[in-house]
Parts: sequence; C-alpha cells; structure tokens
Amino acid sequence: MSDETVSLRPIAEADLPAFGRLVNDPETVGEFQWFGWRDPERFRRGWAEHGLLGDDQWIFAVVAGEEFCGFVAARRKGMLPTAPYWSIGIQLMPQARGRGIGTEAQRLLVDYLFAHTPTMRVEADTDVDNIAEQRALEKVGFTREGVHRAVNFRAGQWRDGVYYGLLRTDPRP
Repeated sequence: MSDETVSLRPIAEADLPAFGRLVNDPETVGEFQWFGWRDPERFRRGWAEHGLLGDDQWIFAVVAGEEFCGFVAARRKGMLPTAPYWSIGIQLMPQARGRGIGTEAQRLLVDYLFAHTPTMRVEADTDVDNIAEQRALEKVGFTREGVHRAVNFRAGQWRDGVYYGLLRTDPRP
C-alpha cells in the first residue's frame, strides 16, 4: 500500500457526480461490476432521503488524502431479527485501483461494523475471476467459504461467485 491515509466518511453532495459514474458508466465501473443500465437517479434519491445511511444499508465514501476514490457499502442481511449480519462491497474509481486503498477501506468498514453493531458475521462475495478482490478480502481476514455456481449474469454469461466470511471472533491480520 502507498503512504496515503485512507478514511471513510458519509457521502457528500459533491461526491454524487463521481458516485454516479461508479454505478452507471461501464468504463468507470470496470469489468466485474457492470451488470447493465439501471436507474441513474436511485442513489441521488437515497442520498436526499437519508444520506445513503438507511436502516438496512450504509454507503460510505472512500477517501485517500482529500481524493474521493469510491465507496464501500454494507447491507444488513439475515433471516432472524435476533441474528443479523452484514454483506459488504466496494467500488473504486479506476485511478484508485491497485494502490491498496480497497483493502484498507474494507478493513475500516469491517472495524466500523464490529464497533457499532452487535453483529457476529460480515460476509463478502466477488466474481470467481476477480483475483484482486479475493486477495484484498483475505488480507482483511476473511475466510473463503465456497463458490456459488452461476450466481451472477454478466456480459451474456452466468458467472460463479466466491463467498467469504469473517466472524467477530476470527483472528485478524
């Protein structure tokens, strides 16, 4: 990782144009996250309503120094109200990739979830071919739990997904 200080903060209004490119521009999104066109205003509406910090999903800006680099998200999951857990994800601007920013941002998000919620489990998943994300998750302390076959449809093909889990009690690097 570079010497850049990575931090998380709520999404600001000034972030919304870049945020929009991260979810709506195929060139910015990158090969593993482009699933086709969707409502381009859905996140702006969520930001106006609750700052993208709702009851069941939190989205934070990833910042290195003063640079908006992308976002991390956590979605509450779980079948029982007494045992919720979180599923996390990340999307970085092309210029922020390969700098260690994503690993640190996901580490910060996991630390935040364990510090501010009673959750026992955080999970993440990625495309079976997304080796960089798999390495990042493992550096944070996630354990590879398995492969879900044909879980995503992207670029005209069904794709396998790799699933990872991290428990509050797991050792962390």
